[in-house]
Amino acid sequence: MKNVDYFNLDAFMSEEELMVRNTVRSFVDEKVLPVIEEAYEQGVYPNELILPMGDLGLYGANLPEEYGCAGMSATAYGIVMQELERGDSGVRSFASVQGSLVMYPIYAFGSEEQKRKWLPELAKGTKIGCFGLTEPDFGSNPGGMITRAERTPYGWKLNGAKMWITNGTVADVAVVWAKTGEDTRSIRGFLVEKGTKGFTAPEIKRKHSLRASITSELIFEDCEIPEENILPGVEGLRGPLSCLNQARYGIAWGAVGSAMATYSAALEYSLSRIQFDRPIGGFQLTQKKLADMITEITKGQMMSLQLGRLKDAGKVTPAQVSMAKRNNVAMALEVARTARTILGANGISGEYPIMRHMNNLESVLTYEGTHDIHTLIIGAEVTGLQAFK
Repeated sequence: MKNVDYFNLDAFMSEEELMVRNTVRSFVDEKVLPVIEEAYEQGVYPNELILPMGDLGLYGANLPEEYGCAGMSATAYGIVMQELERGDSGVRSFASVQGSLVMYPIYAFGSEEQKRKWLPELAKGTKIGCFGLTEPDFGSNPGGMITRAERTPYGWKLNGAKMWITNGTVADVAVVWAKTGEDTRSIRGFLVEKGTKGFTAPEIKRKHSLRASITSELIFEDCEIPEENILPGVEGLRGPLSCLNQARYGIAWGAVGSAMATYSAALEYSLSRIQFDRPIGGFQLTQKKLADMITEITKGQMMSLQLGRLKDAGKVTPAQVSMAKRNNVAMALEVARTARTILGANGISGEYPIMRHMNNLESVLTYEGTHDIHTLIIGAEVTGLQAFK
């Protein structure tokens, strides 16, 4: 990969952060890149990566060591996400969902028994989790969810459906959010275990994006959930939204990794592709494209690094996370599209990673808050006026 640290940001990282970056970068180069294109074409997740990623401590990497996690800083965790998405958005999504959307809520809102039962296994990758919030008719408005949980003599009865759920079909446990009453204050989180009667998770097929990722629907028909499987530490939308904020943080870093991959492929190609008796990298229009790409990547890198520092200091705001997610994903998508033009027809070939990244980023632009929703989050923050209603 050609150098994409144009402003020498490595100089602002600690030895630990650089070690994490180099370790995960080597893992991606040696284990992910050789298999990801075929996995994408076949529409499957490369399962051979699951346990090695656990061995490296990449699941819930910023959670405490006492639960079997790596105890990394938020910045180091972001670097992990950057390097994984440099390989593929599906690989980063697997780790992001496992850590930010499953392990985080169990750690933040679960009982001690729930933490001891699930976190060590999820950290190793011997158990897989998924996160159920989005519904067939409610995405950007999670407060409108239809899924309901009703009290029974044995605990709770769950009915409803969730849609576009990463890892749902293979998950051993689903963190599912449901209303126990009529308003958003009644929203609670439930741990729904694989094999629960009335719980099915059919896989969604025929995707043109995130093909090297398992995407599912979750269906609940009179699922009997024991009392000990409710997350006791949170009620209302604050629970799921705080999880999304964790995931959005990782996506902000991950998108930069995707941009780094497509830019590097385009730069290398421009130096070897000969047209009119010279490398196309020597033409002004190509150089303008490359200059624009590396400039935007550098800005995204700076934003991610400062976001990590703010998060480590406990000073980050949800709107700042939204700004980074919004900017960096849109930037990465534009970089991928520009890279494709530099490669011409070769840009659509599986010999190069560009079209795979471009297609993946179309999903990343939408999930964990659409580009437009993040625009309104920032707008509300800077004006003090809520535009959602």
